[in-house]
Amino acid sequence: MGLIADKIKDFQEREKKLLLMGGEKALAKRRETGKLNARERLNLLFDKGSFRELDMFVTHRCTNFGMEKVEIPADGVITGHGLIDGRPVFAYSQDFTARAGSLGEMHAKKICKVMDMALKSGVPVVGLNDSGGARIQEGVDALSGYGDIFFRNSAASGVIPQISAIMGPTAGGAVYSPAMTDWIFMVKNTSYMFITGPQVIKSVTGEEITFEELGGAMTHNEKSGVAQFACESDEDAIAQIRELLSYLPANNMEDPPVVQTNDDPHRIDEALDSIIPDNPNQPYDIKDVITSIVDNGKIFEPHQYYAKNIVVCFARIDGKVIGIIANQPAFLAGCLDIDASDKATRFIRFCDAFNIPMLTIADVPGYLPGSNQEWGGIIRHGAKLLWCYSEATVPKLLLVTRKDYGGSYLAMCSKHLGADMAFAWPSSEIAVMGAAGAANIIHRKAIKTADDPVAERKKKIAEYEELFSNPYCAAGRGHVDAVIRPAETRSRIADALNVLCTKREMRPAKKHGNIPV
Repeated sequence: MGLIADKIKDFQEREKKLLLMGGEKALAKRRETGKLNARERLNLLFDKGSFRELDMFVTHRCTNFGMEKVEIPADGVITGHGLIDGRPVFAYSQDFTARAGSLGEMHAKKICKVMDMALKSGVPVVGLNDSGGARIQEGVDALSGYGDIFFRNSAASGVIPQISAIMGPTAGGAVYSPAMTDWIFMVKNTSYMFITGPQVIKSVTGEEITFEELGGAMTHNEKSGVAQFACESDEDAIAQIRELLSYLPANNMEDPPVVQTNDDPHRIDEALDSIIPDNPNQPYDIKDVITSIVDNGKIFEPHQYYAKNIVVCFARIDGKVIGIIANQPAFLAGCLDIDASDKATRFIRFCDAFNIPMLTIADVPGYLPGSNQEWGGIIRHGAKLLWCYSEATVPKLLLVTRKDYGGSYLAMCSKHLGADMAFAWPSSEIAVMGAAGAANIIHRKAIKTADDPVAERKKKIAEYEELFSNPYCAAGRGHVDAVIRPAETRSRIADALNVLCTKREMRPAKKHGNIPV
């Protein structure tokens, strides 16, 4: 055997050892938990055979506490690039079998390297998080590693899509990088995120709480809104990441991919003509409207469990990607509140950053009343919607299906905030408030002094409804571009998207605005 052959054999033996990650015993224990290991996750994420690993031979250089004698394969994180549906993506996957996937100086440098390459190349980056946190033995070097990652999260924001999957423990400083990315996927019952754990909370406050209750997948999907997706397993999370990427451009200089869906853009749906209940206070499911309008009735919905009074989702119309924001009359009557405002704002800004046209579907009676909302800052949070719709320059369409009152009419992408085209169904009511409330205020004295106050009130309500509880006053002022038959909604939206696809709009030059966060 020659010199070169010996070197190749040495390389292969080194590689084989590293591919074993934390060792067969650790991998076997891993399999017992039902979790995939770091390499299995990457192989599932990328198209078969396309993953190319980088920095396999990187090692830590810590000498504190006997660490010079400790080997950590690949320093606890697998990094590289590959193809997802034929499109390039960079990724990293933390290896819990190698020193609990703890983050040290070189571990962080590996992550930073793929983030830098993703940013320079203009392709998405996916992080599969499964780590015991900072490698304490490395002290401030571990902390600086987190800081370097955070800095890159900020630099890449709005330039390339950043996706995080929480597939195990993520605590302390480790939670902030995922929180700075665009999308967070969590796996039910096997992942958690929190700043301080149950033990610390108990020692400081006396409160007893489980890991799952404190920071599990459903906690962050239902209560905090930190995560957008709750997945059944590692495999489900990875499948959903792949699906999300199918709706996104590689970077902010590209348009989202167009897909042939074989659904006639001018399809008529007669069912929409009768979807609005005769009783204006009766709910209906706005998702029935959305699925009727979009290609093949298919949507991809983030935040399914959070702020259910508003729906946000990706879909396609005539094969083109669109972001949809819609009030949900089936939950809290579709009122806007603090959580709904935050949920919609983040989605709108993402769509605008990545050239995704938006359709807003309004059926909103107003902002949710109550001292908790006022003290919680509904003014500030509600202002975010006004801000982000005004800021957005992608094509913006508005469809009013029923109620669209007061400040919430303005907040749901009215023409005054830059909607390019506004459509309304004949059932829509665009006014300052509902007819009953308006009549009580405007005609309070006349109703009070009438011989029959009840009859007089009914008369004044009917007068107000005739004047304002319809789309025609707004259409008469040009605030609605077209009143349309509900069954023809898909056709009108598709045509509007086609004509607006070349839209160009600029805002005044500035470093950045000061959004009311």
